[in-house]
Amino acid sequence: MTSSELWTRATADRYDAENSSATALGPALAFLTELAGDGRALEFAIGTGRVGIPLRGRGVPVVGIELSEHMAAVLRRKADEDTLPVTIGDMATTVVPGGFTLVYLVYNTISNLLTQDEQVDCFHNAARHLEPGGRFVIELLVPPLRFLPPGRTVVPFDVSERHLGFDTVDLVEQMLVSHHFTRDGDDGRYRRADSRHRYAWPAELDLMARIAGLELERRVADWDGAPFTQDSAKHISVWRKPT
Repeated sequence: MTSSELWTRATADRYDAENSSATALGPALAFLTELAGDGRALEFAIGTGRVGIPLRGRGVPVVGIELSEHMAAVLRRKADEDTLPVTIGDMATTVVPGGFTLVYLVYNTISNLLTQDEQVDCFHNAARHLEPGGRFVIELLVPPLRFLPPGRTVVPFDVSERHLGFDTVDLVEQMLVSHHFTRDGDDGRYRRADSRHRYAWPAELDLMARIAGLELERRVADWDGAPFTQDSAKHISVWRKPT
């Protein structure tokens, strides 16, 4: 078992409703489909199948690894085992049969691994599953440290009618806790949820990739391929396993 926190049944049941945007997925699906080519894709932390199921619908054979049985149960309501096989386990050590042209890890999920060692293990696990020439793709936010005033450790990332979001940052341990206050109804009450993450800079991820025998092929700012700059809020990074 890794340090990743388990998603509860309640969180899994409302996950799709809180993260639903089929239109926004279009560029990500096109990006991943092109990299998969004629091969198979493995999604680490596949969750409810928000990405894996529509990617399968584009003709890419998808296999998933998921730590939370509750998240996998939601996926299973939408796709059976023959359509999209899922193994319950952690993304740092769990091994599934066969080789893949694409392993991908989206929506900041590598940060759910709360130690550097486990994040390195995740790269090793990706490399273990990749065929020669295959790619490992990660989508990850750039740590929001530029927004911290001197002496402060709190950064707001969303202040809207029904949601307040704040990150608290431990600069020594490279830990970030996201605090969510969500208003579900109209009675003025908010539901609170917190999640812990270990942030890593792109250069640190590149070193993890080198340790695992992978080479950086491409880094862009979004799924549309915009250039990655010092002002980019996130990155899509692609590492390649040498032939």
